[in-house]
Parts: sequence; C-alpha cells; structure tokens
Amino acid sequence: MKGLWKYISPFAPDQSGATAVLCEMGGLIVIIDAGGCAGNICGFDEPRWFEKKSAIFSAGLRDMDAILGRDDRLVKKVQMVCEKIDGEFVALVGTPVPAVIGTDYKALQRMIEVKTGIPALPLDTNGVRFYDSGSEKAWLSLFQTFAGQSIGMEPGTMGIIGATPFDVGLEGFDFDSQKVWCYGMGAGIEEVKKASTVMKNLVVAPSGLKAARYLAKRFGTPYEVGFPLEQIKGYDSFIENVKKDLSGEDAPKKILIVHQQVLAHSLRQELRRHTNAPIVAANWFMMDKELREPWDVPLSEEDQWVELVMEGGYDLIIGDPLLQKAIPDYKGRYYSLPHFAVSGKYLAFEE
Repeated sequence: MKGLWKYISPFAPDQSGATAVLCEMGGLIVIIDAGGCAGNICGFDEPRWFEKKSAIFSAGLRDMDAILGRDDRLVKKVQMVCEKIDGEFVALVGTPVPAVIGTDYKALQRMIEVKTGIPALPLDTNGVRFYDSGSEKAWLSLFQTFAGQSIGMEPGTMGIIGATPFDVGLEGFDFDSQKVWCYGMGAGIEEVKKASTVMKNLVVAPSGLKAARYLAKRFGTPYEVGFPLEQIKGYDSFIENVKKDLSGEDAPKKILIVHQQVLAHSLRQELRRHTNAPIVAANWFMMDKELREPWDVPLSEEDQWVELVMEGGYDLIIGDPLLQKAIPDYKGRYYSLPHFAVSGKYLAFEE
C-alpha cells in the first residue's frame, strides 16, 4: 500500500541534512520551528552534538508567531544571540511550519544581514524531503557565499565534499595529511573560503555534486566522484569474505547494494573486479545520472523494497540491517552496511 511503512523507520529529513553540513562551520544555526525539530536534530540526527560545540538554536515559534508571520521577532532573537556569540554566518533552516505559512527566506536574509552585519544562509528545507536534499542546499550555499576569488592552486591539495555522519559515519576520513580538507568534518569555514586553491575535489556523496560542479564552473576545479572504501571499519575482512563468496561453488548470480549512491557505486566497481554477476544499486535518496546505471532502482515506498528483493532474484544483498526487517522471507546472503540516515547505526561492515 502506498505510503504504508510497517517495518522501516522514517529516514532523516532535509533540515537534519542541512544542519549536518553546517555543524562544524562556526556559524549560528537557527531551526525555524517551535522546538520539536531542533530537539530531534540535536537528540537523534546529529551525533556530534554530544561531543562537539555547535551553536544550534530553535526559533521557538509560538502559534500566533506562525499565524501572523512575525518575522521581526525572529530577527530580534537572532540579533540578540549575535551580540553574545560570535559566528561566521547565520543559517536559517526551514521546517514544515515555515513551509506551510510561506516564509520569505530572502526577506529574512536581508533583514538579518542589515541588523547583524553577518552573512545569512537561507535554506528553505521543509521537513518533507530527505536529508540529502537539505545537505545539497547547504553545500551549495556555503561555497556560493564564502568561496573567495582564486589566488592560485596549491599543489597536492584536495577537498572532500559531501561528508556528513549520515553518509560517511561519525569518524569521517583519516588521510593523515594537512593538504586534504574534509569540508564539514575536520575542515571548517576557513577552508571553505580557500576552496579555490585546491587541486581537485573528491565528492563522496550525491549531495556534494552540485557544489562540486559549481566550483568547477567558477574556478575550474576538477572533481572526482568516489568513496574511499578502505576507510570504512571492517572493510578488509568484508572484502575477503565477499571474495570467497564470489568465487565459491555457490557464487551469487545477482547482487544488490542499497546505500547512498556514491558509496554503492564505488563498492560496485570494486566487486566487479571479482565477479561478472550483475550488480544493481538501489536507494530512496538521490540518484545522479552521472553514476546511475540503466538497471539501478530508485525507491520511494517500503513495498517497492520488498518486491525488489523477493522478485529480483538477488543471491547477495549489502545494505542497512534495518531493511532486513521488511524482508523476513529472504533466503540469500545479507551483509550489513549501516546507513546512519536510515537506521542511526554507524558505518561499518558486518556479516
């Protein structure tokens, strides 16, 4: 039945994705809500909230504020906070309430910038789309606002775009080099300002593609799309086990990978070194045409997932463990690869 989800929990929404991008950027993040959405972000969707400092505020909208569109009160609150806390920017992150009442984000941006003298990032998320949509808006807005004029590229440098706990896990990447800037997870707003100096960008999630293309057009910065699989906990033992599966007498005839598109595609390319079996990628999130193959499956319902698995003839599936709950009758091999946006579990290969 369309819209009926019996086993799979709700995925992280777009306001959480936007906040994840901005969490380590040193700005003031204002969730335009009555308190509930900000509570969900800090309590569930943003694991760094318990370990690192980040200025995330709720607008504290009351019923009459929403009904009457009292934007001046929100601007006053922001102005008061800016007088006490230094921030590089003010991010205005939307939720269902401002979406319903038709909040004018551009007007709020102008009012806040006039009152505070600080750049404002209007992000018209609405709580209905998934996390990657909000992340995409935040990445693009950051680089459009802060990436300065090119002053020449620095040899050996690389930027990583798209990294948030939703897609790469809480630990992020460890390249052991000061010349690798992982924006949003280790590299902050100062590195964003110098984005024009990197030799190339690596896009590790679909949400970072639009920003990478913007930087390529503006500064000529080339980009690659791929996920460093060796950075995932347990990868070495996983790939050894899978290679045994792929070469044995019961080698799978068809493989399904369910994860964010860049990781799924990178894993597919690695597995193709060891098998000729068809490998299909599927998910409920962004599927950019640059990486999408003709047989890949964009999902929108839980029933689609069940039908895909039970009728697709897949012998081996790699995906979040939560998704197994919806397919109790599946008899094939299932390797666990958590996707934080789906189950809240951290990225690590498990059999």
